[in-house]
Amino acid sequence: MYKKIILFLILSLNFYLIKANEISPYSFLRNSSTARITGLSGAVVSLENDPGALFFNPATLYVANHRNINVTFFKHVLDINSGNTSYIHRFADTSLGVVAASAVFTNYGSFDYIDNQGNATGRSFTGNLLALQASYSNIIDENFYYGLTAKLIYNSIESMRGFAFAVDGGLLYKLSDNRSAFGISILNAGTEISKMTNETHTMPLDIRLGGSHRLRGLPLLFNFNFTHLNESSSNFMSRFKNFAVGGELYFGEWVQVRLGYDNYIRTNVAAKENKGLSGLSAGVGIVTDWLMDFSYGMAIYSNDLFIHRFSLDFNL
Repeated sequence: MYKKIILFLILSLNFYLIKANEISPYSFLRNSSTARITGLSGAVVSLENDPGALFFNPATLYVANHRNINVTFFKHVLDINSGNTSYIHRFADTSLGVVAASAVFTNYGSFDYIDNQGNATGRSFTGNLLALQASYSNIIDENFYYGLTAKLIYNSIESMRGFAFAVDGGLLYKLSDNRSAFGISILNAGTEISKMTNETHTMPLDIRLGGSHRLRGLPLLFNFNFTHLNESSSNFMSRFKNFAVGGELYFGEWVQVRLGYDNYIRTNVAAKENKGLSGLSAGVGIVTDWLMDFSYGMAIYSNDLFIHRFSLDFNL
């Protein structure tokens, strides 16, 4: 069974390498990030002890921390809001693995109808995006884990409706020193079930590869990831220009300070001029042994666009 899972991931990787830079209304799936992950610039494909990491590699679900619920809120401009939540269930029999249910949403707020002369009609409409997800993770061998996520995606604006289905798959390997880990994931591999319009849209596929290392003698967790490896490029090596790095520094047992950089955001998302500090991110976390943990993360997309996320981790 495990060999079939690994073969599936490899075949999926080869097939989806042909996909490149396709714009899709389902790109909201890339908003499924927590405040901690935002502060680390998304370099979390091998991150342990975080329930939100399952959005980037479902194999990390097996090594998530003692908190089993994550709630994240993301404020866009105007009245556009996004968020995600996840719930993790661990079986008493560890051989059964770990399961999780999660949801990602975006609400576009309210839009006013206008007539041909540009006058408001007094009526309004809205748009919503929702993904309901089920995840599973288990052990392949000692320190070697796999994970899978299935997603049912709903997309609506005004009276138009659309549905899609996608899957994530990932692997995670921890070295015996218990300070280093490596992961690979394929995210949002799927297709539309029903279309909103006659136009066909693809899923925002993302293939990630990376590792993490906890330094000896310094309370720092360092993460390095290659992202969007499936996107087209002039040559093979240029695929690796899409990278992200993140560091988490521990001040005692309760306070964590995070700093990261995402080169994909700086080179592909930010404006060509006046990039400023685009691509940088930062955050802080308060970790306790009681009730809940709190995190705040900020990512800079341009001189005028700062993304803020707030997350709570707690137990049900």
